[in-house]
Amino acid sequence: MDNKLISFPPVIPNNPKVLILGSMPGKVSLEKQEYYGNPRNHFWPILFELFNEEPQDDYENKITFAKRHELALWDSIGSCYRQGSLDANIMEEEPNDILGLLEEYPSIRLIACNGTKSFNTFKKNFDLTGYPNVHVIKLPSTSPIPGKYTKSFSGKVEAWREILSYL
Repeated sequence: MDNKLISFPPVIPNNPKVLILGSMPGKVSLEKQEYYGNPRNHFWPILFELFNEEPQDDYENKITFAKRHELALWDSIGSCYRQGSLDANIMEEEPNDILGLLEEYPSIRLIACNGTKSFNTFKKNFDLTGYPNVHVIKLPSTSPIPGKYTKSFSGKVEAWREILSYL
């Protein structure tokens, strides 16, 4: 079996309003040590489109952009084993401490799960009963790998627009 994969530490602005949770960074992202580092992933283009800003290529500029808009980034899975980059191949997943993050940052009002695997992992491991002001939504995956319910880029942008109402 491959080596255990470890997610990145969270990207947290001073006053996060929305926590965007991926599942586990893909192979390209892990190699580059960047959230959504695969240039074919729609994540960054969708966000720049939502805020009507010019896309940035430099990773530090992307992170500054996310923080400026009070967006926190993390993954529902802290560690796992996986061959390739497909979520379907994830095994022995261990979740990140999402509730600990909510305790530390009570300004978070929305957890936006990027795709089905992120959403299902979150729902399986966490109960938000103690957090009545935090909403959880499942958004279409920004992954470049086509799935059964893949939306067009503009369809993804429209679905992701929901996060704006929490900012």
